[in-house]
Amino acid sequence: MNRPLLIENARLVDPASGTDARGAVLVENGVITDLALEGPIGVPDGAEVIDAAGHVLAPGLIDMRVFTGEPGKEYRETLQSAGEAAAVGGVTSFVMMPDTSPVVDDGALVDFLLRRGKATSKVNILPAAAITKGLRGEEITEFGLLQEAGAVCLTDGRSSIQSSALLRTAMSYAANYDMPVVHHLADRGLVGDGVMNEGFFATILGLKGIPREAETIPLARDLQLAALTGVRYHAAQISTASSAELVRAAKARHANVTAGVSINNLALNENDIGRYRTFFKLATPLRSEDDRQAMIEALRNGTIDTIHSDHDPQDSEVKRQPFAEASDGAIGLETLLAAALRLVHSGEVDLLSVLRAMTIRPAQILGLPSGRIARGAPADMILFDPDYPWQVSETAIRSRSRNTSFEGARLAGKVMRTIVGGQTVYLHTYTL
Repeated sequence: MNRPLLIENARLVDPASGTDARGAVLVENGVITDLALEGPIGVPDGAEVIDAAGHVLAPGLIDMRVFTGEPGKEYRETLQSAGEAAAVGGVTSFVMMPDTSPVVDDGALVDFLLRRGKATSKVNILPAAAITKGLRGEEITEFGLLQEAGAVCLTDGRSSIQSSALLRTAMSYAANYDMPVVHHLADRGLVGDGVMNEGFFATILGLKGIPREAETIPLARDLQLAALTGVRYHAAQISTASSAELVRAAKARHANVTAGVSINNLALNENDIGRYRTFFKLATPLRSEDDRQAMIEALRNGTIDTIHSDHDPQDSEVKRQPFAEASDGAIGLETLLAAALRLVHSGEVDLLSVLRAMTIRPAQILGLPSGRIARGAPADMILFDPDYPWQVSETAIRSRSRNTSFEGARLAGKVMRTIVGGQTVYLHTYTL
């Protein structure tokens, strides 16, 4: 039995209930047992009392798209280092993509990752299982066995299934098990040799572009197949105004459609690539400012359900290449919250809406009991100062890789304390 924990004098922000008020929360044995708004709360004997000093107390973030190196490429990221990075960023649970070596396409590997995560990680690691064996897009995996082993969803990670017939079969089987299908959108033929968003800026840089249709064409197909099969479908990450229109129209007809967006496509645009900066080479690519504004509007009106980090650690050797030859990907666990708070500070999106997309909505999609501050919910919470100024420094990064899109960025909003299962797994230390 853990020592009771009382957090008082907090600004309690819980998107699940729409709460934004001064309050206190009591935690016992890893579970929230009581809370009070605008009033006192009883203190059990021997309880640890934390004065939140008016900082925001919110549910821990749930990141639906995180790549790791372990197993197979531990030099990029281990479950332990990913957990440390997540704790610093206020992420108390993350969905681990199956793009590992070996690929997570077998129930035994799902079980191993769950046990390995509990043994080494400070936060909850939720394995996603591959839709197709080896991520090759040719033969579907054993969904029932993967679900039984503990997989929270089905996805081919960075890969996009090109065969409509195979994807229809996969969706039909997934619907039988009520498992969410989370699909990356990329028409391989249209992507071709493209390395950034197609448009004027790509022409200026002399780089091959990726048209928006490389995303919208597979999205339109997926939405029709989702309606046909009744599967719970989540568009892994959309990035264009046209994609938002497609999702909004589909949602009006079907309740089983959701969509996510990378924090990179909310906070950055193609101009950030500047002089061929490879840390901004991403898949999905950074789009135009008009598309970024469309993503913000889609988040504001509920078309977009979730915001994720798209944390993708890459070593320096594959990033220190000419832009066209460098690997895609950027880390993002440690900067997810602060980058999202840019939208709040600019007045573009309110705090409840931003937090909703990183707490209760991912929890609802994945069927998790967390993502809320309520009696009986797991005590996965964060205390953060939304106005705390800081600068992203390579030397302070906890991830094993350093490929952040926010290197040197000045941000406002810092996690002061991360709590998982009622235990503090990260505590910010002030430095002069």
